[in-house]
Amino acid sequence: MTVKTSLLAGAAVLALTGAAGAEAAPVRHHAHHAAARPAANKSEIDALKAQVAELTARLDAQEEAQRATQAQASVAQTQAADATVKADTAQSTALAAQQAAPAQVAAAIGKLPKPKPSWADSTVLSGRMYFNFSNINQLNNGARQGNDGTGFDIKRFYFGVDHKFNNVFAANLTMDVSNVVGNTSNYNFPGAQSNAATSITVPATCVTGTVACTVTVPAQTINNNLALVGRGFYIKKAYLEAKLSPALIIRAGSADTPWVPYVDNQTGYRHIENSLIDRTGYGTSADWGIHVLGDMFDKIVSYQVSVIDGGGYRNVKVTNSVDFEGRLSAQYDGFFGAVGGYSGKRATNVQGLVLPAGLTNLHTATRLDAMVGYKVALLTVSGEYFHAKDWNNVATVAEDKTSGYSLFASVAPIPKWSAFGRFDWVKPTELTDNALRDHYFNMGLQYEPVKIVDLALVYKREAVDNGLLATQNGTIGGANAAGLLTGGRGTYDEIGLFGQLRF
Repeated sequence: MTVKTSLLAGAAVLALTGAAGAEAAPVRHHAHHAAARPAANKSEIDALKAQVAELTARLDAQEEAQRATQAQASVAQTQAADATVKADTAQSTALAAQQAAPAQVAAAIGKLPKPKPSWADSTVLSGRMYFNFSNINQLNNGARQGNDGTGFDIKRFYFGVDHKFNNVFAANLTMDVSNVVGNTSNYNFPGAQSNAATSITVPATCVTGTVACTVTVPAQTINNNLALVGRGFYIKKAYLEAKLSPALIIRAGSADTPWVPYVDNQTGYRHIENSLIDRTGYGTSADWGIHVLGDMFDKIVSYQVSVIDGGGYRNVKVTNSVDFEGRLSAQYDGFFGAVGGYSGKRATNVQGLVLPAGLTNLHTATRLDAMVGYKVALLTVSGEYFHAKDWNNVATVAEDKTSGYSLFASVAPIPKWSAFGRFDWVKPTELTDNALRDHYFNMGLQYEPVKIVDLALVYKREAVDNGLLATQNGTIGGANAAGLLTGGRGTYDEIGLFGQLRF
């Protein structure tokens, strides 16, 4: 509109200027010019008016086109806004439908008939196998023993069934397979014997400082034992559990004892060797009885107290008294520590027992345990100590004491790889044979190809001085000369591939 007004105003000024010139011109010209000039001015004015009219029409057309364009733009903008509102509405509707879908699906599923619950829904099967392929060289007083050589052995195979009845009650059954070589670790049965009424002597699991422990076994018994190789399938754990809270769990039956499983869990190399007191026979990993345990203060403190038979999980007895074993442990920021103890008759106090001459009452076997250490992903170091009294002398006139310690370390600087080492020292008979000593160590390199398998190249060595000692590796040492408490010596060397498989 401003442009149009300016152009029309300019045209009007030109027209007026022309008219004024026409009025002034006659005073200085001849008469024939005076008559012709007004006619010329009129033509010019008419021409200017025509131009102004044409320009006005053109400007009016431009304004009309501009108004039409603005109207179209306004309509398009309105349509775009409407489309945006519709899109937002559609998106909100779709989101609401999407959010409502799970609830609708859940409601629909809830209306479907539910399948009947099965015992398998609350049951877990598990297994673990300790195995090795190794070479053994054992010398007792310089003489090679019958279990020298190379072979494959399964030291243990556990098969477990865990069933949960509800949030409180559960049950466990764990079956155990002893090593398939023989009835004791790394001990080969003699070959077939004749059926004649003869007898042979074989090592027995006992400790003495003077002569080799031997028993006389009829030949026919040896033949029967040959049929038992690889058939040592028996119950290790069988218990009913009531978990009243994390701090109060009660187990009735054969279950883990307080000390040995705790140590095995801290070190993590049970498939290489039993822990200190388990290896030397001064403790066991499970027993029959009532077990109370739990964790407190966000698992910083844990405890276990067991009232047990005292004969171990393979020697169930009814006795006139029960044994007690307990542990109190703590862990914080990688550091851990525990103390424990044992007291009882070790399943010896049975009805009708005839005491040996000179013994009026059974001795009480006791054991004190302690362990400290530090455990993180990269490194584990620990030290264990125990002291026992009359452990193997409950029904003997003589009393005795035992003490020992174990040092362990492992390091895992590379994923799936670790190096480990352990040293044990035991003084089994401080009162009856103070010279008897057991020295043991192992070292190795372990690789974990997958989470369920560990493979380790291991070297073990055990030496017993001044007598014989029964351990998990057999009866090691040498008989002392008659009348002496010193002089006997035996060594056990083993190298090979050790491993575990678990599921």
